[in-house]
Amino acid sequence: MIFGSKKRKIKSITHNGRHSNNLTKIENIKLLTVAFIIGLVAGAVGALFRIILSHIEEIRTLLFTWAHNQSFSVWIIPVLFSVIGVIIALYLVKKYAPETSGSGIQEIEGALDEVRPIRWKRVLPVKFFASLFSLGGGLLLGREGPTVQLGANVGKMIKDLFRLPDHENNPLISAGAAAGLASAFNAPFAGIIFVIEEMHDHFKFNFYSVAAIMIGSATSDLVVRAMISPKPVIAMNVYSSPHLSAILLFILLGLFFSFIGYAFNKSLIFTMDLFQDRWNPPIVVMGVFAGLVIAVVGIAYPHIIGGGYPLIQQVLNRNFSLIFLLFLFVVRFILTIFSYSTGVPGGIFAPLMTLGIIFGMVFGEITQHYFPDIVPDIGVFAIAGMAAIFSSTVIAPLTGLVLAVEMTANYELILPLILTTATASVVTRLMGNEPIYTTLLKRTLEREKRLKEQEKKGS
Repeated sequence: MIFGSKKRKIKSITHNGRHSNNLTKIENIKLLTVAFIIGLVAGAVGALFRIILSHIEEIRTLLFTWAHNQSFSVWIIPVLFSVIGVIIALYLVKKYAPETSGSGIQEIEGALDEVRPIRWKRVLPVKFFASLFSLGGGLLLGREGPTVQLGANVGKMIKDLFRLPDHENNPLISAGAAAGLASAFNAPFAGIIFVIEEMHDHFKFNFYSVAAIMIGSATSDLVVRAMISPKPVIAMNVYSSPHLSAILLFILLGLFFSFIGYAFNKSLIFTMDLFQDRWNPPIVVMGVFAGLVIAVVGIAYPHIIGGGYPLIQQVLNRNFSLIFLLFLFVVRFILTIFSYSTGVPGGIFAPLMTLGIIFGMVFGEITQHYFPDIVPDIGVFAIAGMAAIFSSTVIAPLTGLVLAVEMTANYELILPLILTTATASVVTRLMGNEPIYTTLLKRTLEREKRLKEQEKKGS
């Protein structure tokens, strides 16, 4: 009897263990299947966003180029184009979903920490349409912030529709975020690395959660390539690895970008506090002010405004003098900070990379003048600049490196890019610079706490 009882007990434990393992396997398969669906939806949303935005940008470029050669009397048309776009974007954000302001990546990090809500029913339509108005209006902002936030909200939406348990929030929101970044740049590996590296304090790392973001990112990229194009986002020459004698130049370039990244992050937070806390003008006033500034600059130099992709091609083709490149860098540096600080939706990845390419070409022009034998192709410094400025602002050197390689198809430059990004990120961190999205999340939480305290005192 005793032995029979023990046998039944062991059999029961074994059976329950197998049952538990089977349930776990089913849950994991379901997680990966849902990640695949998230990738499909996020990729379609990201591709649709890019297609519509490209048409709006074509209209804006034609309009501003036409006004460039006309008298002041017709400038009212492009001015209204930008002003109305900014006003509508600000109205949608402030009225319906304040969390859609800016890139939204800090909101996703907060959601993964469960300190910020994800209201996908509001965020998806507001972020999509408000971003089209703000980016289409010519503000110096990128599409990647909106697509990352859209993708993450798609992840939460699909999770809710399938009625999955709350512990699946983290991997599925992360999968959506990775899919969103992949859809913005045709860069699936960068989407994966971004979640693992930049969101490492928020992302719950395990085998199946990593598999989920890989599936979401890859699926999203497949959809975008099918709907838009399989080509790299930035069309440029594919360079061979530079001579070892040039390696020190990449370290020096990284050092320069460590200071640029520090200056950008500090200036951005200062300007946001100035515009949104101290001044805090009505929507119409901010819309007129921002739209007028962008329109005037855009009429004078039509290719300066916007995310920067057309300008990147001109810079890479060496259409500008060294002095004008420096002018471009300063103007776009200021206007990128100005655009983000208005509070409209839009990311900083693309504007940052444009700045990195411009300064990289400046550095390349100077070094080629003094070391013509060592630097035959200055375009390698443009690619290094893309990676370095991302590394020094977001403090995510791996993501910066992978983005630069995937967006330009320059895989042979990995070694110099490692040195550039490592130098840029380490030195700027030693200077006290913090990742920009970490700073933005802290700012959001502190601002929300301060507003609640003011409401309590008022009541």
